[in-house]
Amino acid sequence: MAARIVPIHPLAPAQPPIGAPCNGCGVCCLAEPCPLGMLVSRRRSGACAAGFFDAATSRYRCRMLTDPRVHWRWLPAPLAGAVRRLAHRWIAAATGCDSIADDEPRRR
Repeated sequence: MAARIVPIHPLAPAQPPIGAPCNGCGVCCLAEPCPLGMLVSRRRSGACAAGFFDAATSRYRCRMLTDPRVHWRWLPAPLAGAVRRLAHRWIAAATGCDSIADDEPRRR
């Protein structure tokens, strides 16, 4: 696979080691969308449309976990909580870093 440069917010934390808890570095979502991100973004490559940098916490977050109605406006408000719970499971949030993308150039 060819190296590709993705823009990462300078205040985002460095990517944790594989298996370490997610720290919101954003590398995975900026490199390519996960399966849920493919549905949201309607693409298989490039940055996920649902990922965003949360300035209040200085980390990347997923709109499907925070407010899925931002991307799915058709979603009835009472179902947003259920979608957030499903999204948490679908993207394996809080299970550990599994991104093979590397933020090495940023750490130099």
